[in-house]
Amino acid sequence: MPQIRPYRPEDRAAVYRICTLTGDGGNDATGLHVSDDLVPDIFAGPYVDFEPELAFVVDTSSDTGTTIAGYIVATADTRAFVERYRSQRLPAFAAKYPREPGPVPEMVDLGYQPERMLVAEVDEYPAHLHIDLLPELQGMGFGRQLVRTLLAALAARGIRGLHLTMAASNTPARAFYDRLGFVELRSSTPDAPVLGIRTDAAV
Repeated sequence: MPQIRPYRPEDRAAVYRICTLTGDGGNDATGLHVSDDLVPDIFAGPYVDFEPELAFVVDTSSDTGTTIAGYIVATADTRAFVERYRSQRLPAFAAKYPREPGPVPEMVDLGYQPERMLVAEVDEYPAHLHIDLLPELQGMGFGRQLVRTLLAALAARGIRGLHLTMAASNTPARAFYDRLGFVELRSSTPDAPVLGIRTDAAV
């Protein structure tokens, strides 16, 4: 049976693969950007590098080897994460994805704008997350277990609130968050949903 366990450094490539395979509003983003690493370089890599203790994976290993089919990553303090990203991550990102003359691809531009993470409610809901599951594990309760595991880890640190932003087009994800008890925050809009939940919530 698949099990949820803490992230290990050797899981990094699998997390990147899953992030790419689900990186287009829940669909496969392979081949959509200048590099298949672009989406995970923004939405996965910084988290497992900066706060691996807040990363958890769904391990479907068998006798044939280790297989990861889902993960959740987070930061406990979005303000501190933004500062660290700008000082420690952005220089390498800019070297890998230089802003060429002319229009900058939207996804590349996101990597240059860590301040976009500072939603209006960031002090009330200081933590934020990213979660992805391969299709074969969706609808089996593993997403709920990942969120529950993360909420417990954040609550143990004294963090009271968690938020997320998402693509409005990803309606299955929105239905999932609604079922878990996430609520729209004041800054949420139909085109750019912002959802939050208390870490002591029963999910």
